[in-house]
Amino acid sequence: MSEKLKPMLSGVRVVDLAHMLAGGYGSMLLGDLGAEMIKIEPLEIGDRTRLLGPPFVEGESGYFLGINRNKKSVALDLRKEEGRQVLYDLVRVSDVVFDNFRPGVMEEMGCGYETLKEINPRIIYCTLSGFGETGPYRDRPAFDLAIQAVSGAMSITGEPGRPPVRMGIPMGDLGGSLFCALAISAALYAREKTGLGRKIEISLMDCLVSLQTYVGQYYLLNGKVPGPMGSGHVSVVPYQAFPTKDIYIVVAVFVEKFWQALCRVLGVEELIDDPRFADNDRRRDHRGELIPILEDIFRTRPGEEWLRLLSKAGVPCGPINTLDHVFTDPQVAARNMVVEIDHPKVGRFRSIGNPVKTPPMPEGPFEPPPMHGQHTEEVLREVLGYSRERIRGLKEKGVIKK
Repeated sequence: MSEKLKPMLSGVRVVDLAHMLAGGYGSMLLGDLGAEMIKIEPLEIGDRTRLLGPPFVEGESGYFLGINRNKKSVALDLRKEEGRQVLYDLVRVSDVVFDNFRPGVMEEMGCGYETLKEINPRIIYCTLSGFGETGPYRDRPAFDLAIQAVSGAMSITGEPGRPPVRMGIPMGDLGGSLFCALAISAALYAREKTGLGRKIEISLMDCLVSLQTYVGQYYLLNGKVPGPMGSGHVSVVPYQAFPTKDIYIVVAVFVEKFWQALCRVLGVEELIDDPRFADNDRRRDHRGELIPILEDIFRTRPGEEWLRLLSKAGVPCGPINTLDHVFTDPQVAARNMVVEIDHPKVGRFRSIGNPVKTPPMPEGPFEPPPMHGQHTEEVLREVLGYSRERIRGLKEKGVIKK
């Protein structure tokens, strides 16, 4: 394969100490892009997502399988001096260190950025925590639910007048993962220009506050506190879910040509020039009058019939798919968003594909999520050049998994 067709992060080695969802998904993204991911796991049970389920298949957690492909597992006790020495040796021959410990933990272990950059001045060190290394919440534990709550995301999610709900997709965790992958990639590019490593410090809360985008900007401009709007949009009408005779569908009327086409499909051309609904500003002001009219019409026919008519007219629309429909959808199949992976215990299983496409380079093959400590000896021998005697000594001292 020519140089230009190699994976984008080919040749990049990452020491991955980032566990659970926030860290695991971000490091999997780097692995999908071609980085060599050396996952450092605690000696006893490893990454705690190995324990999360159901489902479990042949003792392997579905949660862990979903966010840990394309990684090598090294089971290592960093509480022991010999274990930290192994980490230091890996840092010497690596490009990136990625962790998601609470602030101060890596420093207490003697593995903070100031220590590691003395070992390798070119190292890029990315640390992800719930609330960041500064501020009054610095030492608070944080998981997705807390981040969604404190960041304000839960205050605008759900139906008006109903109790708060979390987003079904854990964006409190995933937002941080995405920003980490972006920042690490940018830092690698910058290092090519300057030769310098750097520290990257990312907070889950900062990321989700950033993802408030226009909703947060509206508040900062007008001081009006937004609340939940269900599937609706604060600025655009109609832009929401509608019940049909059998299913829910969504319609997104973002420009006037879509409004005119929608009215024709629904057989209510008179609404096009109705002074209450003639443009988006007026439809927004008269949302309470318009939406019940549209809901009554949509309920008269099955969803698939409406979707066929709306699509033919060029109106943005779609069904609200459950996951059984998503993973059999022809578009998902065409984009290779369901892949098959061979695992030594689980066998062949289906998993979610990589959304980053780099044609004409073929995707995969995807390496299976590792078993706990599966690659310890391989990494110590082939990456660090340790002798069999040294590896045996580390086992006897309880530094690595026997």
